[in-house]
Amino acid sequence: HSAQNQPKSQSAEFPARHAPVQPPKDKGYTAMDSQNGPLFALHLIWHPLYSGGQEIANYLRIHYSRDLYKIVGEEHGVDVLERSDPVSDAPTPLPIDWDNAEFTAIVALTESMMVNDHEWVKYIRDIAQEAQARGHSVGFFPVTMDSRGVEMEVDQQALRWDIWKTTEADRNRRLTSGLTHEFCRMLRHHLDELRSPAGEEVSFQRYLEKIQIFISHSKHDNDGELLAGNIRDWIHKYSPLASFFDVHDIPAGQPFHNVIMDQIDAGAVIAVHTDSYSSRKWCRREVIEAKRRQVPMIVVDCVRDTDPRGIPYLGNVPIIRMEPNEKGRVGEVEGCILDEIFRTWLWLCRVGQHLVDSPSVLFTARPPELILLAALPFGSDELNQIIVYPEPLMGADEERLFMEIVPSVRVQTLTEWLEER
Repeated sequence: HSAQNQPKSQSAEFPARHAPVQPPKDKGYTAMDSQNGPLFALHLIWHPLYSGGQEIANYLRIHYSRDLYKIVGEEHGVDVLERSDPVSDAPTPLPIDWDNAEFTAIVALTESMMVNDHEWVKYIRDIAQEAQARGHSVGFFPVTMDSRGVEMEVDQQALRWDIWKTTEADRNRRLTSGLTHEFCRMLRHHLDELRSPAGEEVSFQRYLEKIQIFISHSKHDNDGELLAGNIRDWIHKYSPLASFFDVHDIPAGQPFHNVIMDQIDAGAVIAVHTDSYSSRKWCRREVIEAKRRQVPMIVVDCVRDTDPRGIPYLGNVPIIRMEPNEKGRVGEVEGCILDEIFRTWLWLCRVGQHLVDSPSVLFTARPPELILLAALPFGSDELNQIIVYPEPLMGADEERLFMEIVPSVRVQTLTEWLEER
């Protein structure tokens, strides 16, 4: 990717690109580099006589098997495995392979059929106890499907499908939101451990903290504050997330600049893009800081008429369209930001120890953009800066732009970077 290796004139055509190199999967690579198994294994368990189990499992499998979560190429993201049918002459399914992935989550749909089956009760309780003993990289998440599901008597708090009095579609959404939030807690704990000083444990209190959403919005049109308030109210009422909304959440007497910058870095950002958003100094600053710090972010497009400026820093992130008076899509906004947090933190966990061992490399969860140059960890060797990102390859036009503006900075996919090392 070095500019010195390119033809002097590139005006006629884009520079040639080679296909991504797959690292060899031999014993010379560490588990982190070859990543033969999945990064995150999700086991879905239900009793074979429970008629609704397969349908819910299908929904979750489709959701978590999307390309969104494929961290490198076509694999190494979330692997969804089903446990329902007994094996051979046994009354229960295969046991859990606890060592197949960096993170393991088990979702058990508990209901009357399971409670009435002694062998299944033992199977589930053994899994719950083993999961609890293995620390925060393993999670067991029971989902009570009917009133008898609570009789499983496992120690872990359950998601209460049985008391969600709403539509089937909304129940599915609430289930995925609740699970994704808990998966994000698992990943955040691992990242906190990576970043903590040697020998210093990350507190359980930190694990219990909700994932926080900073709601960036303009107060200078008729929609911005109203929409941000609707999102905040919905999160407080229906969501496992926490929110930061400056009107309500900046403590009296505190410098709002310091508070806002700290809160942007605390979790993720929802930018509510209304007509006056791009023209407001603080909105621009919030988006720029989110990008510089590589905070997970989505844009909610609520432009009613015209945005006269349209700042470029709102690009390269998921955008969800919502009419200013369309309250019904707030649940989809929540799902979108949770997806982005989970995807981003999966990526950071994928590069894992490289974050510590390669301080001169900038690992970005999305295709590189020029604003990342402000986030490069410039050190003594400013001529060998590298930005590493997940597959697929960025477009040749985007890569050429980087080489023209900053020829000393190379951009590589993770598989390219690992192969070069």
